[in-house]
Amino acid sequence: MYYFIEPMTEDDIPEVQEIESQSFITPWSTSTYRREIRNQASCRYLVARSSPTPPPPSHGAALLGRRPSLFSQIAAALFPPANRSTHSCAIIGYGGLWLTVDDAHITTIAVDPQHRGFGVGELLLNGLIDAAYELRAQMLTLEVRVSNSVAQRLYVKYGFQPAGNRPHYYTDNGEDALIMWTESITTPEYQLRLSALRRQLSARMQKHACTNRSALRIS
Repeated sequence: MYYFIEPMTEDDIPEVQEIESQSFITPWSTSTYRREIRNQASCRYLVARSSPTPPPPSHGAALLGRRPSLFSQIAAALFPPANRSTHSCAIIGYGGLWLTVDDAHITTIAVDPQHRGFGVGELLLNGLIDAAYELRAQMLTLEVRVSNSVAQRLYVKYGFQPAGNRPHYYTDNGEDALIMWTESITTPEYQLRLSALRRQLSARMQKHACTNRSALRIS
């Protein structure tokens, strides 16, 4: 199975809401998604899709923005040339962020439960980092449940560090949110770190795609 990301459109909202209902207790309304998608000055929303065959390379490059050298490390490995419509490629994850002054606040990331564990969330996070660069953000921030250690480990890997708590932030059970921030994402040090992480993710997802191809041939 191949995974790729592209900008969310209003037509994607019903599929996104299906995944959201499996991931969060308090889903967003359709009107909220429409408002966010239309606000291109300060918002970016993405979807992840799955495909049994490689999607067109243009979809790997759709979010490169001003920094093609960074994301191309994943795109070149995962998205070899092919002619394929994305209409038959199911949405299996999504994510979004807001720009506040010069900080990009990641508002949401969710992956269909059947596709978790294959790097889709990490792929979405990389797409959001590229979106932050496109919006000329200097740092990234987010909130995550204090009990969600899996997500926290991913964020720490990408330079996020704990910076405080929001007590009783989650309305479904009153759980606290851990606030996390990166240092500047524009420094050469961060970009080198990001490049290394993307090479690792590319290798991981290539291996997954090859394993699935072998399984299909055997069956």
